[in-house]
Amino acid sequence: MEAIIVENISKNYKDIQALKEVSFQVKEGEIFGLIGPDGAGKSTLFRILTTLLLPDSGKGFVAGHPIVEEFKSIRKKVGYMPGKFSLYQDLSVEENLSFFATIFGTTIEENYDLIKDIYEQIEPFKKRLAGKLSGGMKQKLALCCALIHKPEVLFLDEPTTGVDVVSRQEFWEMLAVLKQKGISILVSTPYMEEAILCDRIALILNGEILNIDTPNQMIQNFDKTIYAIKCNRLYDLIHYLRTQDYTESCLPFGENLHLVTKEKVEIEKLKKEIITQGFEQVEIEKITPTIEDVFLHLGQEKKEDAN
Repeated sequence: MEAIIVENISKNYKDIQALKEVSFQVKEGEIFGLIGPDGAGKSTLFRILTTLLLPDSGKGFVAGHPIVEEFKSIRKKVGYMPGKFSLYQDLSVEENLSFFATIFGTTIEENYDLIKDIYEQIEPFKKRLAGKLSGGMKQKLALCCALIHKPEVLFLDEPTTGVDVVSRQEFWEMLAVLKQKGISILVSTPYMEEAILCDRIALILNGEILNIDTPNQMIQNFDKTIYAIKCNRLYDLIHYLRTQDYTESCLPFGENLHLVTKEKVEIEKLKKEIITQGFEQVEIEKITPTIEDVFLHLGQEKKEDAN
């Protein structure tokens, strides 16, 4: 049985369409990533699936229960960690955990085996107020509170936003352990490099799903040639390259441009052409695509189709 089923869910906020017929399934014991930028509709979908918000149309099932008709049953079986730290900042670490255990009719001791490895990292600070914790410690406390009632499904809405690189790595290691314990996990993130850590991912933009697959398969299926290009005037170069017949797409990517061509081009020939146009310090190399390349290319295609 699938842990989560989403069938054609749509949601509007007045004139803004937050979700447009979104559909996917999350298998039991799977880490499924919802990958997209801010405003893509991730948080809206999470609120719907955790029964905090009603969809305008479509259906959803969590742990075998329909999200509208059996919302009370779902709330007992899910853990939810919203994007913004939402614990009681004027309560201590220990008091927050005890409070959430009480709400769910359990105790810290009853399910301590599930959170033991995580809680031991923050136990030295158990008397400290939650509001005084670092970003990484707040993250671990929030995860403990979401797990204290031993949920079947865990919803994590951008859990690594605003924390340092080490804490982000530790967090994903914790998720891998939770997966081994049979918990199904739906996690959203704007960080494309975290996509590779999921079993499967859905790329979402402007409320629509662009693609669903395993990260590796998504990259393998991207059969375009990509060149990373650097020069002294990137802004001018991007406009030049977008006018060329061989260009399928040309997008800024950090300190480089990523050029996707309709067919393979010779690097030296391309470099010479760019230099003759007055550009200097030109560097070009053929690169392996990343999830971010796939996302940007699909997003560009979607934009062109809409126009």
